[in-house]
Amino acid sequence: MKFMKLGSRPDAFYTSAGVRSISSEVRTDIIIQVNETRYLLHKFPLLSKCLKLQKDCVENSESSQLQMIELVDFPGGNDAFELCVKFCYGIEVTLSAYNIVPARCAAKYLQMTEDVEKGNLVHKLEVFFSSCILNGWKDCIVTLHTTKSFQLWSEELGITSRCIESLVSKVLSNPLKVSVSKSRTNRKGEIEEVHTTKRWWGDDLKELRIDLYCRTMAALKSGRKVPPTLIGDALKIYTSKWLPKISRNHENGSSLNSESDSSRSNSRMLLESIITLLPVESNAVSCSFLLKLLKAVNILQASSSSKLELARKVALQLDEAKVCDLMIPSVPNDSDTIYDLDIVLNILEQFMLQSQTQQTSSKKTLQSADDGVCDLKEGCRSSATVNGAMVKVAKLVDGYLQEIAKDVNVPLSKFIAFIGAVPELARLNHDDLYKAIDIYLKSHPELTKRERKDLCRTLDCKKLSLEASMHAAQNELLPLRVVVQVLFSEQARAAMAGGQVTRLPNNIKALLATKGTEPSPTCSLSTTTSTQQQHAQCTKLGNPCVSISKMKVDAGDESANASLKAKEHCLVPSMPKKTMLSKLWLTNRVENEK
Repeated sequence: MKFMKLGSRPDAFYTSAGVRSISSEVRTDIIIQVNETRYLLHKFPLLSKCLKLQKDCVENSESSQLQMIELVDFPGGNDAFELCVKFCYGIEVTLSAYNIVPARCAAKYLQMTEDVEKGNLVHKLEVFFSSCILNGWKDCIVTLHTTKSFQLWSEELGITSRCIESLVSKVLSNPLKVSVSKSRTNRKGEIEEVHTTKRWWGDDLKELRIDLYCRTMAALKSGRKVPPTLIGDALKIYTSKWLPKISRNHENGSSLNSESDSSRSNSRMLLESIITLLPVESNAVSCSFLLKLLKAVNILQASSSSKLELARKVALQLDEAKVCDLMIPSVPNDSDTIYDLDIVLNILEQFMLQSQTQQTSSKKTLQSADDGVCDLKEGCRSSATVNGAMVKVAKLVDGYLQEIAKDVNVPLSKFIAFIGAVPELARLNHDDLYKAIDIYLKSHPELTKRERKDLCRTLDCKKLSLEASMHAAQNELLPLRVVVQVLFSEQARAAMAGGQVTRLPNNIKALLATKGTEPSPTCSLSTTTSTQQQHAQCTKLGNPCVSISKMKVDAGDESANASLKAKEHCLVPSMPKKTMLSKLWLTNRVENEK
């Protein structure tokens, strides 16, 4: 830190009966009152340097021999006034970044300029400020801190703007790193200088109040020399310093709700200011950080424009998010659900629109490449990136569905809307989706049979793993039709893998019997329709297999069709891994589903 000493005489101020005086053999002839303190001083040293005191003394020259002057709204208070008085008396004073602002404002108030006397206080302070304060990084930071109580004065004198310009110029000169010299002793016992590097300006600027910080960051962004990622890092540091902690769950987030109105208002203003400073470039800040800001927007009830802007930025990099990041608490008194479903659905829809736009652009690139205009590899790489992001988002959504499914207030229509927002091709398997559906069914036992069917219609049984299929086939909450689809999909998959067939399990035979179909006692692979052909036919019908409840044999052709129907039902290969699927259906459930 830089400092400057003025004057050489020792301090002669003392206090007596609440009055501040200066030791001198000369009788005092002026009383100056600053706030609640009175000063007994001498006209000569003061009036020779302070134009304001000269004017005030002339106006009151006829009142009395011992004149009294009251200085109203003196900037810097008693400390700043005494510094100016000591300078007039030649008493030693020390100036630094900590007191140069009040000293400069006080000197301005007293009009201690060169017009009154050469080498006056204003000139000396300006020289020190320009040559020392503005050249030092820490000095500028401290000086800006001290402008809080002198905002109008600092703006008028150009202190604030010049400090910000100095900080910005220093960052732009080397935005990545700053070299710091340190001394250390090597193995030979010799002292040597070591130059180290560190990330610097983001940590230092976090001490600024929000208005100064915004001006500084806006100037840095306009310079276009600081990488967007560094701007993002600095914003993250500042947010963690000043914005109340935003926890990942709604319950712990209540600390923000417990703030006073004034504190919430300040936090809201700070939050909205940070959002305006976010770089326009994608990936300048992490998706997790953006979603934390979005949580704060809901809790603090910030402006809708801030909310929509954050949603747009999150959509650009949604594939980087985690499920816990999406658990955004709903706006108080605006929704019955625990979490804000609408904003997440909005983000998801924006992501899909952006992905479709990128895919269209990739197709055009590939077409141009075929014509020899563009690079084929670039088009393929772009398409693969989009598809990879889609798969990640699909898994993210299924994980999110598992969390919101626990909320009894989540409507079925909104739950299905989340499922349908993800393209079918993006879900490589449906295990996570099945888990979400299972949780929703357990949390919403009041669903009608029709509603359960509508929900389970979103499930593709062919994309379930063996473990998920085994669980689904025994799930009493699923409609019978889904259980049938699960079994036949698993058996068809095993058929394509092994090609072996076996007799139907007894429970399935009993089920078919209750539906009016009696299977033949034997099964064979020599049927006219192969397993693959049957599967293709059923897929065209919109289901993995034909519903057993609709399989009725015409009375007139029962003898002719019984064998064929039995063979169709017996075309179910055995499961080489486990025999558990042969126990998936219970007869009592069949009776309940009639």
